[in-house]
Amino acid sequence: MHSEETVDVVLIGGGIMSATLGSLISRLQPDWSIRVYERLGEVAQESSNAWNNAGTGHAALCELNYMPEAKDGTVDASKAISINEQFQISRQYWAYLVEQGDLPEPTNFINTAPHMTFVRGQKNIEYLRKRVAALKDQPLFPGMEYTEDLERIAQWTPLLAKRRNPKQKVAATRIESGTDVDFGALTRSLFADLEKRGAQVNTDTQVTWLKRRKDGVWNLKLRRLVGNTPDSVRARFVFVGAGGGALALLQHSGIPEIKGFGGFPISGQFLRTTNPKIVAQHQAKVYGKAAVGAPPMSVPHLDTRVVDGETALLFGPYAGFTPKFLKSSTWFDLPFSIRLHNIGTMLGVAFKNFDLVKYLVGELLAGREKKMRALREFMPTAKSEDWELITAGQRVQVMKHEDGKGGVLQFGTEVITGADGSIAGLLGASPGASTAAPIMLDVLKRCFPDRIDGWAPKIREMIPSYGTTLNGDPEVAAASLARTAKALQLQA
Repeated sequence: MHSEETVDVVLIGGGIMSATLGSLISRLQPDWSIRVYERLGEVAQESSNAWNNAGTGHAALCELNYMPEAKDGTVDASKAISINEQFQISRQYWAYLVEQGDLPEPTNFINTAPHMTFVRGQKNIEYLRKRVAALKDQPLFPGMEYTEDLERIAQWTPLLAKRRNPKQKVAATRIESGTDVDFGALTRSLFADLEKRGAQVNTDTQVTWLKRRKDGVWNLKLRRLVGNTPDSVRARFVFVGAGGGALALLQHSGIPEIKGFGGFPISGQFLRTTNPKIVAQHQAKVYGKAAVGAPPMSVPHLDTRVVDGETALLFGPYAGFTPKFLKSSTWFDLPFSIRLHNIGTMLGVAFKNFDLVKYLVGELLAGREKKMRALREFMPTAKSEDWELITAGQRVQVMKHEDGKGGVLQFGTEVITGADGSIAGLLGASPGASTAAPIMLDVLKRCFPDRIDGWAPKIREMIPSYGTTLNGDPEVAAASLARTAKALQLQA
């Protein structure tokens, strides 16, 4: 059966990005028809799935890679503050949906988990001191504690200190108001609400081809995977939120804006324990410093995770390489993504990132005992029999051409929009899910410039800080943190 209808919005991919964009559009333009197409049997099965990511509410409270040390030894807080501002937009939106009764009990998807940093060695301690000095008086980083006392660290979370050499130089920070987020549960709840608002969510349905007609409408060819039958739909606006699958679909679309872009896939693994005696001794997300050459997503961390109401501990990630762009796709993703317009970019990236290649090779060759040694740097008492190795989701880092630099490997997210605003897509990874709301607001601003001003009052009702910043006004920042904490049942 072929559908000849034209819908207002098609969202490709059943992850947190499509769910957030659909949620926003359904409130800003409730008369628009929305269709979602996900090739797997359920939504939130790739990067948004709880066990395919670390679940950190990325607010730069503990992630050292958002505040690197410059060559002259200085540290700049601007990126960390920007990431936190973005997370607050997501947090305000989730709080609004909970207050409206459109999301379930917030403990189903978000819980308080103190965010900590932990470093070893004098050089790293000096860096951490500078980081604390730059952040401790920032309004969005309230209550940051710092210590070099192992006994104090043991009070915060015993597993870091138990059986550690007392002569080892260590330091840590803690902000008690950090969060752990189950993005899988959040995504499912957003789609459930979207369906109640009239959207149609189609699983087991793959978008195989899309092309823009002369009148600006997009023709999409579909494949219903149950029965293997073809279908089609027309759309006035298309969002490609298919995670690692977005690059191929944007290339198929033929928009010139995707030229020069490539993708570098990085796989990952975590060690996980559900042993209640171990889990009870660690209530925090503790981030360290990345190894030389490691991508930012590979910063080691020992995390509390709450998934489906059950608490576990996660350590990793251990980076690896596979040419797949999705956890459930094919080994041909990387070679099939190569085009004449991006091969120069990709070769340039390979030439400039030898440290990354060396790091990935080392990770691929690492056996279980080497992985356990990395864990014991955080938790000296770790026993191999208590931990299982799980495979995380695939991440595809953006490769792009920059004038004067050639091919560069970009960490973070990249929004691609067509010139007429009728199509947009998202490439990249962390902080991704945590900043879904501001990223999708950016999509709306780019693609609907004639409507965004009319939508602004409703956006400000949902997200009071929209169009402003919180960090510049201590009273406003404190009020926003307190209000959202109350709505989301978090520690203020």
